[in-house]
This record gives sequence, C-alpha cells and structure tokens, in this order.
Amino acid sequence: MSNSSSIRHFLLLAFAHTRQLQLLHFCLLLGISLAALLGNGLIISAIACGHHLHTPMFFFLLNLALSDLGSICTTVPKAMHNSLWDTSNISYSGCAAQVFLFAFFISAEVSLLTVMCYDRYVSICKPLQYGTLLGSRACAHMAAAAWASGFLNALMHTANTFSLPLCHGNALGQFFCEIPQILKLSCSHSTLRKLGVIVVSALLLFGCFVFMVFSYVQIFRAVLRIPSEQGRHKAFSTCLPHLAVVSLFVSTCIFTYLKPPSISSPSLDLALSVLYSVVPPAQTRLADAGLRPFMQIISADIEIHAGWL
Repeated sequence: MSNSSSIRHFLLLAFAHTRQLQLLHFCLLLGISLAALLGNGLIISAIACGHHLHTPMFFFLLNLALSDLGSICTTVPKAMHNSLWDTSNISYSGCAAQVFLFAFFISAEVSLLTVMCYDRYVSICKPLQYGTLLGSRACAHMAAAAWASGFLNALMHTANTFSLPLCHGNALGQFFCEIPQILKLSCSHSTLRKLGVIVVSALLLFGCFVFMVFSYVQIFRAVLRIPSEQGRHKAFSTCLPHLAVVSLFVSTCIFTYLKPPSISSPSLDLALSVLYSVVPPAQTRLADAGLRPFMQIISADIEIHAGWL
C-alpha cells in the first residue's frame, strides 16, 4: 500500500485463532459489557432520580459513569463482533471514529478522576469552604472543562494521526484502533509529530497524576489528625477505592506507552490494553465511591463536614 488513501480497512488483532476460544472470548466480553452497562446504568439512574444524591461527589460520579459507558461501548462491541463472526476487519472511517471516541472518553475520564480527587481534598481538608468551592456552578464548570479538554485532546490526536501517510500495511497489533499502533504503519519521517503525540499525552497524564499525589498527601495528613478512629476509617473509605482505581488506570497506561521495546509483545500489549480500556469501565462505580451503600456514604460525608476536623 503506497499511502493512506489506498487503505479502505484495517485488520485488528484477534484474541484467538480457534473457533472455541473465539466464542469464549465473545462470552467473556459480553459479560464484561453487560456488567458495565448494568453497574454504570444503575448509578446514573440512582443519582439522576435521587434528589438526596445531588451532591458534588455524586455529580462527578455520574459524569464518570457516562465516560465509562462511552469508552467501553467504543471498543468492546466491535471486538465482540469480530470474535463472533471470525473476522478482524474495521473500516478506515470506523477506525478513525473509534480513535476519536476512545481518546475523548479516556481523556475526559482522566480529567474527571482528577476533579473527583479535588472534591475529596476539599471535603476533608477544607470542610468549611466546601459549599463555596464546590457550589453547583463550580461543579458544572469543572465537569464542562473535563469534557471539553477530552474533546480537544481527542480531536488533536485524531487529526494528527490520520493526516500521516500510511504505507506499512494495514494490520494493527491491537484489538481496537489505538494511536500508537496506527503510527507504526506510518511511512512519514515526521518524528516531531509522532513525538508531539507522546509529549502531549504524557504531560496531561503526568500533570493529573502530580495533582492527585499532592492532594492525597494533604488528605492523608488531615485524616491522621482526626481523633476518632471511626472518623478516620470513614474518611479513608471514601478515598482509598478512588485511589485504587486511579492507580490501576494510570500505572497500566504509563507502562503500556513507556515500556521498553525489548519487552514488548502482542500478547503483553493486548493484556495491558484490556486492563486500562475494559477493566476500569466495567468496575461498579459504587466501589469507587466508597464500597458502601449510597446513604452510608452521605452520612459519612455529613459527619466529616460536621466537625471531625
């Protein structure tokens, strides 16, 4: 293939080459997608319908659930279709749409996780200013900024990726259209453009990561000053699950894109991509909110504001 204009479709990496394993992977992906739809759908419905859940923490949780649904619906259905019908094709336009949507939802998720970290920081470290710093207008602005940053980031990466000429075939070493895999097909010598994609993504991820680390250092220092053991337990329980989700998501992303080429392999890349693209959206976001029923979370939040600190 001489250039990208002659490419009509891409070939995605198959999970398996035997029919039995393909059907098994289809069933596993179906179960994961149904769990994601059910879990995130229940959270969205509960928060939207429950007026007592119209608080900043649950508002951001609703936005996070929406981004999770979007990201898993971007990649998993096509993988299920390919496993079920024993094919690996995806059209050029479909691949471009998948790249844009996945980058959009993942970028928005990183921003939303950062905003949720700020919500926990204000709730625990500055409880008296919580209503001022996280009023309804401020929350709407932060959520809008998270989605807007995701859109601009996705638009920039998609335009940059598909403007490069492709002449190294059309086979992608991934089960969905991923930017690094498409860049491997490029015959362009525009090293700066390829490097720009890595630098921009790394700066966004690193900036959010540094902010989260700084926030959690302040949070843990404040929690350790709480005199009540029960108060410390409730405060930690609202933070640790969120921190666990962030750690899994960020660590797998960093390792995926910054690992040495010497240890790279299709099976390892496939496993890592599932960890950061499929597993986090499939988790029930109730766990991210604190592994407790909604009312228990609210009562803990009220008690924190009431004067533990």
